[in-house]
Amino acid sequence: MAKETEIKLRIAPETAVVLKQHPLLLERASGPWQAGKLYNQYYDTAARDLSRAQVALRIRRDGDIYIQTLKSRGQSVAGLSERNEWDWQVPEPALDFALLDDRCWPAALAELDRQQLQPVFTTDFERTKILLRWARDGEEIEVEAALDVGEVIAGGACEPICELELEIRRGPAIALLELARSLAEDTALMPCDISKAERGYRLFDTGSYDLRVAAPQWSAATTVDDVIAGAGRHLLGQSQRLAEQYRFSGQWKLFRELVGQIGQLRAYFGVFDLALPRSAAQAFLGPLDQLLQAWRPLVLAGWADDEAGRDAREQAPVAFAAAVTRPQWGQLFIGLGLWLQTEAWKQGRPPRGNKVAALELPRWLIAAVAREIQELRVPHHNEPDSSVSEWLDQQPRLARLHFLLAGFRSYLDVPEADRLFGELNKLQALLEQYPLVATEQQAALLEALRKQGQRLRKLNAWRELNN
Repeated sequence: MAKETEIKLRIAPETAVVLKQHPLLLERASGPWQAGKLYNQYYDTAARDLSRAQVALRIRRDGDIYIQTLKSRGQSVAGLSERNEWDWQVPEPALDFALLDDRCWPAALAELDRQQLQPVFTTDFERTKILLRWARDGEEIEVEAALDVGEVIAGGACEPICELELEIRRGPAIALLELARSLAEDTALMPCDISKAERGYRLFDTGSYDLRVAAPQWSAATTVDDVIAGAGRHLLGQSQRLAEQYRFSGQWKLFRELVGQIGQLRAYFGVFDLALPRSAAQAFLGPLDQLLQAWRPLVLAGWADDEAGRDAREQAPVAFAAAVTRPQWGQLFIGLGLWLQTEAWKQGRPPRGNKVAALELPRWLIAAVAREIQELRVPHHNEPDSSVSEWLDQQPRLARLHFLLAGFRSYLDVPEADRLFGELNKLQALLEQYPLVATEQQAALLEALRKQGQRLRKLNAWRELNN
């Protein structure tokens, strides 16, 4: 068994040509690019038992050689994918069931009749690869860079393959992210957390691609530093999977979810006080704000079932495609993966920041929520209509409260934390609607905002947090 550690980066066909001449790759090359056709037949039962067990089984033809491979689903951490892999050379393009023994075969499939395994889809592509070597902190790094161009075929459906795979052969995995981030300086790269096997299954069933990344497990003893690391990785993983699925399906609801996830990522950078100094997040704030400024109006307008709403829904895939085909997309999300992997927020952090970082979750949370609540200006009946501009300015604060309460309110020691979360969400929804309603409807919406402010001020949680 070997452990495969790699990063996949979706690219445009013209980018594959550019990368073959990229100065950084040529500088580190230990030989010339080598090209060859790879033909891959994947197997499963008619009921997709292997897919449900999160394993992939294939036979690959590479020239005159046949290789049988079993891969586990593995895990993705900060953009790096890790999975277990078993390879065996076989004499012909047929499964050797004797190789699928207890050393590799999942216990969940122990009772499966392996004679039921049958061909389900193929991934055929040309791989152009090169071996890279360089020194990092006195250690030799060896990485295989592979450009794969071809297609996945499942029944009558197909999807093109065009990606750059970077796989570590020697040295620390962090070198992959460093290399990818350097390439993203002048090349459009889209981090892509989906295997070729997952693409094949997705052609049969769009819903088979799991959009949900396993949520971190918190406890009362979790420290703020652990929250920064776990929440950041979770938000990054969720964003990448939503972006990939929206690119594939174009479903409007996925665009809405993606924009919401990016909004939560932006809020994440503003809630940890000096444990995550603004200077440590500076590289990400501008790009996130630019995405939200471009995409959030489309989401809000797209709720309407009229011509303006239809226009917004039609503009969304165009705006998305423009974003992911620019280098800034890879710079943002590969950079964030590297930042998380190296725990860069700790570097140069002031002593007070280290103290905040060591706090346990419940103690930090109540202070963080109280700070936002005490600064939150909610609508009041005594204020004039002109105050609406100041109420609208509260939306970033409401986004931070949403982040804090959506993930951690079970650790917030105040009465009716769930109700506080719900009422704050209603206020945020009303504020988002205001710029979109017709002039004659604004008076009614202003009245609704004032009533919502009154409901919030009556909550016991609100009163306790304001003490």
